Amino acid sequence: MHGDVCYLPERFVAQERRRVAAKSAHAEHHAELDRRLVEATRGIRLLESVSWPASVEREFLADWKRGQARLPVIAYPSLDFAEARTALADIARVADPAHPLGDYVRRTAESWRIATDLLEAMGTPRVTEHSTLLFGRPDDRVPGAASTNLDAARHFIEIADEFSSDAPLEETSIEFPAEVLQVELQQKLDAFFGEGVVRVETDPGLIAKAAAGATRIRLSAATSFSDYDRDQLLNHEAFVHSLTALNGRAQPHLKSLARSSPRITATQEGLAVFAELMSGSIDIARMKRISLRILAIDMAIRGADFIEVFRFFLDAGQQETDSFASAQRVFRGAPTGGGAAFTKDAVYLHGLLSVHTFFRWALKHQRMKLCRNLFAGKLALHDVLALEPYFDDGTIAPPRWLPPWVQHAHGLAGILAFSLFANRIHVDRVEAEDLVLGL
Repeated sequence: MHGDVCYLPERFVAQERRRVAAKSAHAEHHAELDRRLVEATRGIRLLESVSWPASVEREFLADWKRGQARLPVIAYPSLDFAEARTALADIARVADPAHPLGDYVRRTAESWRIATDLLEAMGTPRVTEHSTLLFGRPDDRVPGAASTNLDAARHFIEIADEFSSDAPLEETSIEFPAEVLQVELQQKLDAFFGEGVVRVETDPGLIAKAAAGATRIRLSAATSFSDYDRDQLLNHEAFVHSLTALNGRAQPHLKSLARSSPRITATQEGLAVFAELMSGSIDIARMKRISLRILAIDMAIRGADFIEVFRFFLDAGQQETDSFASAQRVFRGAPTGGGAAFTKDAVYLHGLLSVHTFFRWALKHQRMKLCRNLFAGKLALHDVLALEPYFDDGTIAPPRWLPPWVQHAHGLAGILAFSLFANRIHVDRVEAEDLVLGL
C-alpha cells in the first residue's frame, strides 16, 4: 500500500481480466442466440393466426336472430413451420441452461416451438393440448393457494352478482364512439410517449374491443366505449402492452424482449390487469367478464359447443355482440363443436394474482427495483429474478418509460403495505357486530 494506491499481485489482476473476458464472451454468445431467436420467430403470429374474420360474427348473429343458429365454420390456413422449428431447436440446443441468459433464450425458444405446433393444429382438438402447455388450464392452482383458477373465477362472479343482483351485466355503457376515443387517447399518448410514437387507429375488422402493439393501438370501429373502457385501455393496452414493447425495442442486447413470446403471456396480461387495479380503472363487471371466460373455457373442454358457450354468456347478462366476442375467444383456433378450447383467457386471473403477490413480496423484502425492471421488456416474473445481475451490470437496460402509478413509488408502496396487513384479516370470521364495536 502506497498512499491511496493498492498494488495487487499480478495473478489477481490476470484472474479478474479472465473473469471479465469470460463474462463478456457469455453475454455476446447469448446476445447472438437472441438475435437468431428473433429472426427465427418473425413469421410466427399466434393471436393473429387464430383470430376470426369479422364476417363470421355478422353471419352468426343474423342466423341467431332468425332462430336458425349454426356453428361457425372457420377456414384456417394450412401452415408449415418446419424450418422455424429446426432453427428454434438449434438455438435451444446450444443455449446453456445453467446460465441465466442461456436459460432465458432456451425457455423462450421452447415456447415459440409449442406455438408452431398449435398453429399447425388449428381446427383440430390438438389445439387444446398445445394451448394448455402455453397458457395452462382453468383447473390449474392459483399461485400460493390450494384454490384453482375456476375457484377464483367463481368467487369474483359471486361477488359481482351479489353487488348487482338485479342488474344485467353490460359489456359496455354506451357513451361515445370509437372515433371520439381515438382522438382522446392519441392526445394522452402523445403527451406521455412523445408525438406519434404510438398511433391510435380504428379498425372495422377487429372483433375484440382493442389490440395493442409497440407503436399502434387499434380500436374496434363498431364498438362504443365508456369511461371505464377508456381508462382500462389507457392503463392496460398503452401503459403495459405498448410500453413494455417499446422498452424492449430499446434493449441493447436482448432484442427478443420487444416480442410477446407465448411464455410471458400470463405475466403480461396479469400485469396489465394489475395496472387497471392500481390505477382504479377496473370495475366489478370487468372482473366478472374475465371470470366468465375461465368458466367458458372449462365448459368447452368438457364438451360444450360454440352455441352453448354463446348462450352461457347471454344467460350471464351480456349482450349478443359481447357474448359472441367472448365465445369466439374460447374457440380461437379450435373446432367449434365442443371438446376443445384456446385457453389463453385462463391466464388473466392467474397472472393477476401472481403479479399482485410478486409486488407485495418485493415490498416486504425491500426489492421494489424488481417491479420496475418488470417493465424493461416482455418479461416473465421468473426472468426478473433470474436476470437481476444483468440489470445491475447494464446488459439489460432499465425501462425508459414507466406507467404513472409505478412512477409514484410512495403511493404504490402505501397501497401494497396496506394490502400486506389487510390480508391477515379473515373476512369470513368477521361479524357485523365486531365492526360496530370496533368503531
